[in-house]
Amino acid sequence: MNVHRRRRRLTAALVAVALTVLTPGAVPASAAAPLQEVMFVGNNWDGTVDVIASHGAYARLGRVNVVPDRDQRLWEIYLNPVKLAFYLGIQQGPGEGHDQLVDDMYTTGDGSALVVSRPSFADVASIDLATGALRWRFPVSGYRSDHMAVSPDGTQVAVSASLTNTVHVLDITTGRQAGSFTTGDKPHENIYTGGGAYLWNMSIGNVDTALDDPAWDWTKGDRHLTVVDGRTFRRVRTIDMRPRLDAFGRGDLSDAVRPAVFTPDESTLYFQVSFFNGLVEYDVATDRITRVVELPKNPGTSEDRTTWVNDSRHHGLSMSPDGTRLCVAGTMDQYATIVDRATLAPGPLVGADKPYWATVSGDGRDCVISESGADRVSAISFATGQRVASVAVGDHPQRVRIGHVAPGWTPPAAP
Repeated sequence: MNVHRRRRRLTAALVAVALTVLTPGAVPASAAAPLQEVMFVGNNWDGTVDVIASHGAYARLGRVNVVPDRDQRLWEIYLNPVKLAFYLGIQQGPGEGHDQLVDDMYTTGDGSALVVSRPSFADVASIDLATGALRWRFPVSGYRSDHMAVSPDGTQVAVSASLTNTVHVLDITTGRQAGSFTTGDKPHENIYTGGGAYLWNMSIGNVDTALDDPAWDWTKGDRHLTVVDGRTFRRVRTIDMRPRLDAFGRGDLSDAVRPAVFTPDESTLYFQVSFFNGLVEYDVATDRITRVVELPKNPGTSEDRTTWVNDSRHHGLSMSPDGTRLCVAGTMDQYATIVDRATLAPGPLVGADKPYWATVSGDGRDCVISESGADRVSAISFATGQRVASVAVGDHPQRVRIGHVAPGWTPPAAP
């Protein structure tokens, strides 16, 4: 038998195998429709997440209840005096008199589930996006969960357990813990760098006390950045911004790093700090602060620091994909603005009702802010600095994240 005949028979056999494996109407997995990119908005006070289009008109696509087990969790809390004490403390403190039911959220790689941190329930929960059912639940150490980050490969999610100075890293599909590490007081923001090689955590200290005068800053606790290996979770670096701010001549600023964002090449970090209406620029290679800019104050904002929510004056920061512009949520000053990164000069001040977060639209053209005081999200053009869209969402929107759902997704039926 010659070579060409053998090749023809082998090809025919492979085709036959394929035809027997595929059922009528079936398509190979490689030909499956791609996932639909969307934007998730966490409504912290009512325990729901709104799903909206990730760009353009930002049309609302549906709403997901992320506390389907609410009654069960509350019974557990009511029957445990210690849990109840912390639950009520979170409600009356960071929650401003409300439950904190969804702080942060990310979708699994296949778009089938939404993983949510729920501060009042001190856990992370995975919610099936087709049925609305609880897939898994991970109770964090202590009594409150906070900000999260998903690894670049989408397999793990890191969550801050703010009352035990711990970050848990979980398998995003199963909820099993892959590792953990200790941080400064009250771990907050988490950011992966180096394609997942490193994980940065920013601790913010005690933000729920009334000791907000600069003279009492020492009572806020140990605040620093913790950098760990993204695989082993072993500490590789600790960065205390106190001496670095002092060296720059800004000993008046808090060293509690709030929302932060890296440049696309990860050479520079921009961050907000407690009580400050501005930005700090930090050069990673030289380990020093290079610029600080104070942004406009709203003359109507009280200068009584105890009236600022959780020590935040500004809370929310993102960067355009090309790295040329920053978007700032001026929380207590009631505006958002696009800042030119070269000059650090602000653009138009876009009025906003207690903006609490800033992220980037799916097409990279806009900054999307959550207006927690108005129960809406708004998009601001990076190019013009003007508002281009707004959409109503649930009660007290905070975190906004890009994610994915199945093609043609529809929300689960309400319970």
